[in-house]
Amino acid sequence: MKSLVKYSILAVVILAFLAGGIALASDPAIKVAKKDGIGSYLACDVTGMTLYNFKKDTPGKSACEGECLAKWPLYYVEKVAVKDGLDAKNFGTITRADGQKQTTYKGMPLYFFAGDKVPGDTNGQGVKDVWYVVTP
Repeated sequence: MKSLVKYSILAVVILAFLAGGIALASDPAIKVAKKDGIGSYLACDVTGMTLYNFKKDTPGKSACEGECLAKWPLYYVEKVAVKDGLDAKNFGTITRADGQKQTTYKGMPLYFFAGDKVPGDTNGQGVKDVWYVVTP
């Protein structure tokens, strides 16, 4: 019985690893999306979710902390793959004051918006006049 439990746990761990590995292989891609009234903007290719910049950030430094991150989760992938004519050289990584890593575009940190529920949502555009979709 103990060996059956061990093998069952091992099988679950292997399946979880393989499923995670498949997701990770496609996660880093960033594409250009288009929407009437918005124009062209950057989105995560796998999820289709919009990427945003925060006006209070400075190149290489995020000003979004604490409660801000609950509404504006940071975007991070170890290595960005690009589509639609984007240049991989424009993407980088910073280490935030809280120790987390965050992907940047042209030096500016990238975020998602918790108010976006489905691919193509751009509900964060213009929020408090400091949040904007990232334009290529």
